[in-house]
Amino acid sequence: MLKRTATAVLFALLAALPAQAQDKTIIVFAAASMKNAVDDIGAAFTKATGIKAVASLAASSALAKQIEQGAPADLFASADLEWMDYLANKKLIKDGTRVNLLGNKLVLIAPKDSKLDNVTIGQGFNIAKLAGDGRIAVADVRAVPAGKYAKAALEKLGGWPAAEPKLASAENVRAALALVGRGEAPLGIVYETDAKIEKNVKIVGHFPEGSHPPITYPVAVTKDAKPEAERYLNFLRSGVAKTIFETYGFTFLIKPVS
Repeated sequence: MLKRTATAVLFALLAALPAQAQDKTIIVFAAASMKNAVDDIGAAFTKATGIKAVASLAASSALAKQIEQGAPADLFASADLEWMDYLANKKLIKDGTRVNLLGNKLVLIAPKDSKLDNVTIGQGFNIAKLAGDGRIAVADVRAVPAGKYAKAALEKLGGWPAAEPKLASAENVRAALALVGRGEAPLGIVYETDAKIEKNVKIVGHFPEGSHPPITYPVAVTKDAKPEAERYLNFLRSGVAKTIFETYGFTFLIKPVS
C-alpha cells in the first residue's frame, strides 16, 4: 500500500468535515521542529477564537514544495529564510504578512547513556573522529534547514570532509533526533529545542553562532489563505504565543503585538 503524503491526509481530513466546520478551520504548514509549540499554540488559538488550526509538520523544503503544488495551506512557518524566499519569489505568499518570528540554536547530541559530555566545538572540530565507527544523524543537508545549518557549521569549522561519509541522513530534524534517541547513531546535530523534548538524548555541545547562518523562522500567510489565517498569524505574534515558544526554548524575535 502506498504511503499517503501529508497533503493527501489533509485533503481527506477536510473532506470529512462539514462545510461549516471547514470554514472555521485553517491549515498551518510548519517546520517539524515546531511541532510541540505549534500543537500548544493551536489549542490555545482554538480556545480563544473557536477556529480550529490543523497542523501539517514536515521539513520546510517539503512543505514549500507542497504549497507550490497547490496544497491547501493557509500559513507557512519555515525553519529558514531560503524556503520562505522560494515561495515569495513564486508569488505564493501574501504581501505584508511575512515576519521573522523565532530564533534557535544548533547543538550536538548523544544518547542519554553516552559517556560523551561537555564537548568543545570550535575551529578544527573533528566530529568524524568523535563518532568513531558510528554515524552522525542529521537532516538532509541538501535541502532541509537543520541539515543545511549543520553542513554550514561543519564546513566553517573544517570538519565537513571527514564527516560527510559518516552522515546518516534523515528526512527532517525530528527524524534525525529519533535516530539518536533510539541509539542508532552515537551523535546527531539538531536544534536545541528538539533536544530538550527528547528524554533519550542529551546535549553534549553547542555550535558557535558564528559557525552557521543565524537560525531564523519566518512565518507568512499564503496567497490564497482563508481570512481567519491572519487571526492565527496575529496570535503567533502575541504574548501568549511568546510564552509557549520560549517554554520550548525558542527565541522570540519580535515585540509581542498583544
